[in-house]
Amino acid sequence: MSKNKDFSSTNANRYSLALYEIAEEANSIDEVEKDSLSFLNLILKNDDFKSFIKNPTYKNEDQLKTIVEISKKFALNNILIKFLSFLIFKKRFFYVEKILSDFIETCSKKRGEIKAQLIAAKNLTDIEINDIKNELAKNFSSKIKLDYKNDPSLIGGLIVQVGSTMIDTSIKNKLQQIENKMVEA
Repeated sequence: MSKNKDFSSTNANRYSLALYEIAEEANSIDEVEKDSLSFLNLILKNDDFKSFIKNPTYKNEDQLKTIVEISKKFALNNILIKFLSFLIFKKRFFYVEKILSDFIETCSKKRGEIKAQLIAAKNLTDIEINDIKNELAKNFSSKIKLDYKNDPSLIGGLIVQVGSTMIDTSIKNKLQQIENKMVEA
C-alpha cells in the first residue's frame, strides 16, 4: 500500500498553516478564527451551501460572487475573504471545510490548549461545565478546549476524554461491566 495521503489530510494542513501565518502577521488571528467558525457553521447548517461548495460544476465567477455576498452579509475579515477567493482560484474550495477546521485546531494548539470531550447524562449548567473545565486544566496543567455533549443514554454519570486518557463514570458503562462479568462466569 502507498504511504501517500490524499489532499485533504496533507495539503489541508499546509493551507491552514498559511492562513494562520497570514493572520498572525496582520495581528488578526482571533478575528479570522471567529469568522472561520462562523463560515463553518454556515456550511454545517445550510445544506444548499454545502452542496454549492462540493459541486465542481460551478464556475469560479459564481463561487466568487457567492463568497462576496456572504462576506458582506456576515462582515467577514478581509484576510479570510482573500483566502477563500484564493481557494476558489486554485480549485481547492471543495476542501474549505477541512482547511478551516484544521485552521481552528491550529489556533487552539498555538494557544497551548488541549482538546477534551465531556459527555454527561444530564444537562449541565455553564457553571458546572466551567468547574469541570477548570479542574481538568489544573490536573493536566494546560488550557482546556472542552467540547460538551449531553447523552441521556448514559443513564447517569459522565465520560471525560482528554487526549488518550478516558474517564468513564457512566451507569451505562458500569452496567456493561457487570453484564460482561456475568457472561464470563
